[in-house]
Amino acid sequence: MKLVFCGTPAFAVPTLKLALRAGYDVPLVVTQPDRPAGRSRQPAPPPVKTTAMEAGIRVIQPEKIRNNAELRAELEAIHPDAIVVAAYGRIIPKWMLDLPRLGNLNLHASLLPKYRGAAPIQWAIARGEPATGVTIMRLDEGLDTGDILLQREMAIAPDMTAVDLFPLLAEMGADLMMEALRELDAGRITPRPQDPTKATLAPILTRDDGRIDFSQPAMTIYNRWRGFQPWPGAWTLLHGKKLAVHRILPTELRGAPVSEPGALHVQHGTLFAGCGGATWIELVEVQLEGKRRMTAGEFLRGHAVENGTRLG
Repeated sequence: MKLVFCGTPAFAVPTLKLALRAGYDVPLVVTQPDRPAGRSRQPAPPPVKTTAMEAGIRVIQPEKIRNNAELRAELEAIHPDAIVVAAYGRIIPKWMLDLPRLGNLNLHASLLPKYRGAAPIQWAIARGEPATGVTIMRLDEGLDTGDILLQREMAIAPDMTAVDLFPLLAEMGADLMMEALRELDAGRITPRPQDPTKATLAPILTRDDGRIDFSQPAMTIYNRWRGFQPWPGAWTLLHGKKLAVHRILPTELRGAPVSEPGALHVQHGTLFAGCGGATWIELVEVQLEGKRRMTAGEFLRGHAVENGTRLG
């Protein structure tokens, strides 16, 4: 089988590597343009580009694909059996959807129709889901609305962050994509439509998603912190300055006053913040704007924090 691969970040790399190990003919990889990265803000190649170049595969990086006549001509000349899409970051136009005989097969990191959108892994954790998974779907013109080919589930451990879950789902998804290609080519998969009444959304994250709402219960805040690693993380304001919270834990705090949302409480050199529902979180590791990252103990030694000081 001849494949064209469309993908960009590290999440997509295992699928490309496994397709090559499985012996598929991949004459072309389509990925997004190099973007500024790191402190230098110098253009850096996407991980998929690096992987493809190491394998000697031709790479193209179009800024736009919908009305790209050059891309269309190249894909029509290749005439792939399938286009494999994994976290490419572009909406696939209808002419691409109609081109391969097996369609455009997309790896999506959720159990569709739950968590359609740009950040399914992050939102599944942030909303306290006990499990998630991967779906191989045949793309259509909607947003993650195409027919389901295969799905596989994975438990989310109570302390797992998005950083922990990303590589696990990437490997699981790569394996499931290979199974989908084999079974679809052999005619052993019956695509099934999604139930739109069960759909939920996983919109692209913004900086404000990381702002802690202390009126929420501690477990809700903790789950959002787990889901929003490494970005936008979790942050609040202390005396008007941004306070990034790198590690937190929901906790029971005996002998403390009734928790007021956002009120700080220091006990035995440990820093706590009140949350909704008379719950508490421990601020384990913090970073005040303009300062280095440090444990709460270090922070308290350098900053006088009075009980009742409000965050937010």
